[in-house]
Amino acid sequence: MKIFGKSKKENNLTLVFDIGSASVGAALFETNTKVIPKIIYSVREIIPVQRQIDFDNFVFLTMKTLQIVAGKICLAHLGIPERIFCTLSSPWYASQTRVITFNKNTPFLFNNKFANNLIDKEIKLFGKEYIENTESVNSMRVLELKNIQTIADGKVQEKITEQKIKNIEITLFISMSGEEFLNKIEDVISQHFHEKKIQFSSLTTNTFSLFRDMFSDKNNFILLDIGGEVTDLSMVKNDILVDYISFPLGYNYLFRNVAEALDCTLGEAKSYISLYKDKHMAESMGVRFEIIMNRLKKNWLMKFEESILSLANDLPIPATIFITVDKNLNNFFTEIIKSEKFNKDIVTKNKFEVIPLNTQNLHGLATFNEGINRDSFLTIESIYINRFLS
Repeated sequence: MKIFGKSKKENNLTLVFDIGSASVGAALFETNTKVIPKIIYSVREIIPVQRQIDFDNFVFLTMKTLQIVAGKICLAHLGIPERIFCTLSSPWYASQTRVITFNKNTPFLFNNKFANNLIDKEIKLFGKEYIENTESVNSMRVLELKNIQTIADGKVQEKITEQKIKNIEITLFISMSGEEFLNKIEDVISQHFHEKKIQFSSLTTNTFSLFRDMFSDKNNFILLDIGGEVTDLSMVKNDILVDYISFPLGYNYLFRNVAEALDCTLGEAKSYISLYKDKHMAESMGVRFEIIMNRLKKNWLMKFEESILSLANDLPIPATIFITVDKNLNNFFTEIIKSEKFNKDIVTKNKFEVIPLNTQNLHGLATFNEGINRDSFLTIESIYINRFLS
């Protein structure tokens, strides 16, 4: 599967869309193979939060928000992008690290053709498993396919060469998305840019690649992405993305449950949570609200603990967590994860070191036109595209 362009040009105008479970963003930027990207325009629109989640309506609202974002990029009149990319967050894609093993008692010929046949079978198996577990999807498209490691007869292979062996082990990272959903994205974008050739990737790949390079001293860590509807965890061991898991509690879970507990609107619930986390809530309301929030934090933390233990699978749990979440909730979730009881239950030696994705630790990795909103997610995606996909 080929995912890279044929050649590199300097100062291409590139457009990236970021589609998550809470918002849709887009950035228009100049790629340059010799220097860092320059972001000349960015926009982000919130996907309306549903009181009760209906998946079909969720897709409709997401596409409607994408329409608004694409329209704003067009109306900015800053030029026609030469290439368009789209980064997806959960629940819009599924990914897995999968291990293929093949053994025979007698030596067999191993080469690229043999490896590709094994990989194609694994892709079809992954797609079939996902379709069986997802009622709304009937066909899948591969977004990313990365060969993490190949071991032939116990020896790590830098590249696949023709040889006779008895056993092979191939570790792959695969991400997929529903064909129908991707077609909807392409249809919306093509209405504005007359371009249906869009290159898709996952937020997991973007953040993993960047954090690995930014913090080269940390070989073992957890990637934590807290979206509006879903929380994703990825385990990295020895600079290899070894496993991935998610659970359906994002930060919109807080808004819905506060709205239900206080019999108020979702907008009012957001305001209450903002006052609570900033410690500006009136004392008369504070005690009752603390009880509500403690229950919600405990539920989210319990799911997080279950997920992290499942990922570890009896291996040592990395003490470093790189977290991506809405900037207004960075400190809120960081404090939950660093809570004393949680650390004592999960980590035996060191407390978790939680490092957020923010404009501070991305400083110097991209430049911006004056007055442009420095959106952390769009910045990291622009950096990733400029480094690896240009």
